[in-house]
Amino acid sequence: MGLNSNFFGFLSVIFRLGDGDWSTEKSYVCTWNLDRRGFNPNHPDVVLDVASSVMCLAFHPSRPSLLAGGLFNGEVLVWDTSRTDDPHIGRSGLSVDSHMDAVYQVRWLQEVPQSHRLQLLSVSSDGKILVWQMEKEGQLVLHNGFALVSQQMPSNSKVNKHGWGDAAVGVTCLSSSHFDPSVFVVGVEGGYLLKCSTAVQTAALATVTSSIPLKAPAQFAFSPHGGPVYSVDCSPFHRNLFLSAGTDGHAHLYSMLQEKPLTSLQLSQKYLFSIQWSPVRPLVFAAASGEGELLLFDFGRSSQKPSLSIKQTVNEKPVYCLEFNRTQTQLLAAGDGDGMVKIWQLSSDYTEQGAREMNLLDELAGAAAD
Repeated sequence: MGLNSNFFGFLSVIFRLGDGDWSTEKSYVCTWNLDRRGFNPNHPDVVLDVASSVMCLAFHPSRPSLLAGGLFNGEVLVWDTSRTDDPHIGRSGLSVDSHMDAVYQVRWLQEVPQSHRLQLLSVSSDGKILVWQMEKEGQLVLHNGFALVSQQMPSNSKVNKHGWGDAAVGVTCLSSSHFDPSVFVVGVEGGYLLKCSTAVQTAALATVTSSIPLKAPAQFAFSPHGGPVYSVDCSPFHRNLFLSAGTDGHAHLYSMLQEKPLTSLQLSQKYLFSIQWSPVRPLVFAAASGEGELLLFDFGRSSQKPSLSIKQTVNEKPVYCLEFNRTQTQLLAAGDGDGMVKIWQLSSDYTEQGAREMNLLDELAGAAAD
């Protein structure tokens, strides 16, 4: 299940989590508009029928009718939900350029000024980070790309010391810096967080097949989680801070300036599936747990314990995803293992920035230099 909010509402993707071939299992992408007159939570405004399991979704940041999705079979699709006849407007297809494994995240990039072409990025467990450009014919064409190969991992990681040679390092999540668009952080299946750059010129090893040369972006490795990383998010308020969450149940707060996390918080005895900074409170983040809880953490109140725990599911089904609404900032959506999307309304404690909040965030980040 995936979740993403836009200016008007939210969406969810639904598929079966049980047995079966995920590459051929149909799934449904549903959108709701919370501001629509006659809003009915049991009847979505748009239902998109997809032939393979949809793993991730992303609304375009300024054109909210445009929606990108990544599939289990490696494809990337684009829909225009304002079109009632045929919303499907773009497809990467399956070729030597496409992902060979499931797509775990898609993200829109800034449009190319000269061509006004739409661009988006996708990451996969096949180790590739691909940049797609929308062509007029409705095809997504590979425009740029990167690949993580174990032999080319940073020297301060142990990924390249396990005898894996030139094996691909599966990418599970990505977040770009809000202050430098060339910098991004990825989480990988081995538990590492890698600082990467789009400005690199080093070619990825030739074992990674593609019609265009792929580059090796990894520059620095951070101390790993105890298992695969499921979510990473760069702070929108501080250039050096980012959060991560993984299968070890820990949330890590890192500085770009040092290898070890500034703090490690065990927020779940099971997995943490998603983590995200508040778009309006610099010291606040939310996390989704395997015990069915939605956790809100405020560093201004405590450096060790969540300030609020919301029991989303009574049967301890996991909360898989969450999303702050960046326009209606009092709203927080979360999707769970019961197939439910719940919208929570936050109090002003979590939506109004305190007087010294940025100073406290700077102090927190300053611990990296101590």
